[in-house]
Amino acid sequence: MTYSLNAEFHVTPGEIQTVASGFNRPECVLVLSNGDVIASHGGGGYSVLSPDGRLRHVIGKGEPGRAYVPNGIALAPDGRVLFADLGATQGGIFAIEPDGEIVPLITEIDGVALPPCNFVMVDADGAIWFTVSTRLQPRSRAWMSSVSDGFIAVSDGRGVRIVADGLAYTNEIAFSPDGQWVYTNETYGQRVSRFRLLPGAQLGPREVVAQLSGADLPDGICFDTEGGAWVSCIASNRVLVIRPDHKVQAVLADTDPAHATRVADGIRSGTLAHADMQTAGHSSLANISSLAFGGPDGRTAYLGCLLDDRLRAFRSPVQGAPLPHWERRLRLVS
Repeated sequence: MTYSLNAEFHVTPGEIQTVASGFNRPECVLVLSNGDVIASHGGGGYSVLSPDGRLRHVIGKGEPGRAYVPNGIALAPDGRVLFADLGATQGGIFAIEPDGEIVPLITEIDGVALPPCNFVMVDADGAIWFTVSTRLQPRSRAWMSSVSDGFIAVSDGRGVRIVADGLAYTNEIAFSPDGQWVYTNETYGQRVSRFRLLPGAQLGPREVVAQLSGADLPDGICFDTEGGAWVSCIASNRVLVIRPDHKVQAVLADTDPAHATRVADGIRSGTLAHADMQTAGHSSLANISSLAFGGPDGRTAYLGCLLDDRLRAFRSPVQGAPLPHWERRLRLVS
């Protein structure tokens, strides 16, 4: 099949629309078929943007004194929002109940407490997939290509287990539209990798799909219906499309060259500091961290970010692939 995305397609920063403001660290974005847009909330919960433009925040009630940092979020079949806790020293996968209570779902593997967790999703069969970027603390010790101690894990009827290990700062994962592959971003390894999905939620050997460079740090990933993988990059503030033939096409860029050089040099020398990643330089996109397709025709691309309170969007000529949560509905917190 010929891929319909024109090789010259490009979105300028001026074509980016602000959908709404008032979010808190909307790192991960989910879009439902009813028009609801759900984003992670850095204060320990999630935000919901209704089709009528109303924005509300749900802050969970959990363990006293613990500062939860929802990074990746997911919508479970029962309507609860799950989140991967990217705390300073603690991690885990948690659910927010309709009454607002934060309930731990996965806090250890083989008796070992989970480090800070990056991403979570619930597949069509109800299995929970999640990632840990690094076992090192603080996480900034892994902000170089030579560290490969991240992993992908799954929780299903067979228990909780690691299914891929030795990854260079594991970030989001996505299933290819044909259901044959699990893709993941290795952020500080600067590559997009994939694994053959085997029976029993097992994964085959890793294959590198795209090796990036410069300040392209792949964070979010999702697919269009034709098999193109859309990758959002922090630091460079670029959106890349990995075409079905694995050629990489930049479709959006708002990069501060001086900041990009500083980040690229820091990754190579192992000197990238926390402060370096708390800015996007002069870019207006505030470290775009995720992309989710939605809208009535599935061609609106919503952008999450790390360093701003705004949700942005642009129009895509190709339709996003429906995700397992597309027809799920949020159970409202009372």
